Amino acid sequence: MLDYNPLHCLPSSEELPDSDDTPVDNQLQHLISALLETILALLWSERWDWFFGVDMGIYYDPDKPAIVPDGFLSLGVQRFIDEDLRLSYVLWEEKKLPILVLEVVSQTHRGEYSTKKEFYAKELGILYYVVYNPRRRKKPPLEVYRLVNGEYELQPGNPIWLPEINLGIGRERGIYQGIAREWLYWYDEQGQRLLTPEEQITEAQERANYEEQRRVQAEQRAQMLAERLKALGVDPESSG
Repeated sequence: MLDYNPLHCLPSSEELPDSDDTPVDNQLQHLISALLETILALLWSERWDWFFGVDMGIYYDPDKPAIVPDGFLSLGVQRFIDEDLRLSYVLWEEKKLPILVLEVVSQTHRGEYSTKKEFYAKELGILYYVVYNPRRRKKPPLEVYRLVNGEYELQPGNPIWLPEINLGIGRERGIYQGIAREWLYWYDEQGQRLLTPEEQITEAQERANYEEQRRVQAEQRAQMLAERLKALGVDPESSG
């Protein structure tokens, strides 16, 4: 009897295009997702059960082209496949849906509030759908939707806590790669923003400088005390 496994007939990630050759509209789309990935890489440096894709294709049907969100997070998958890394995210290989998908709205809307939102809810069943529109003024620039009974429900607040990820996501002004503007960040359960690698380096340098200043001040106080004792005829180095 023929042992037939339909998965063996599906194309692998090595056989599928790893790009749709459509460039992002602007650099900001890439940097916003890249910052979230960078913070996670530092926070979860000891974990190997997650993957954050930036401008990477997600293949969900072998007969259809990949979808390419600006960013997505998957949990329970290998962080690294091999030294060549992932070419794309192929659902029939990964066997895990992303838990969160991010779309950054550019100057040209591409259905982020309509067709894409409907697709991620109905076709894929993505738990969290995040839309960020930095040019939005009359409504909140950041919207986070959670899938409830097949429909997306808007989650209130900023930041928004995501219990399944054990992190929050929100927007705040900051500096990344020397660019001062509003960015998306991860937050802890107390609502405290997690630092970027650059901020952690700066914080460590400031802490080292502070400790050095304290050391120098302590040495100066000890020297002043020794000089006063000598003026009183006391040898501070004598043990008697």
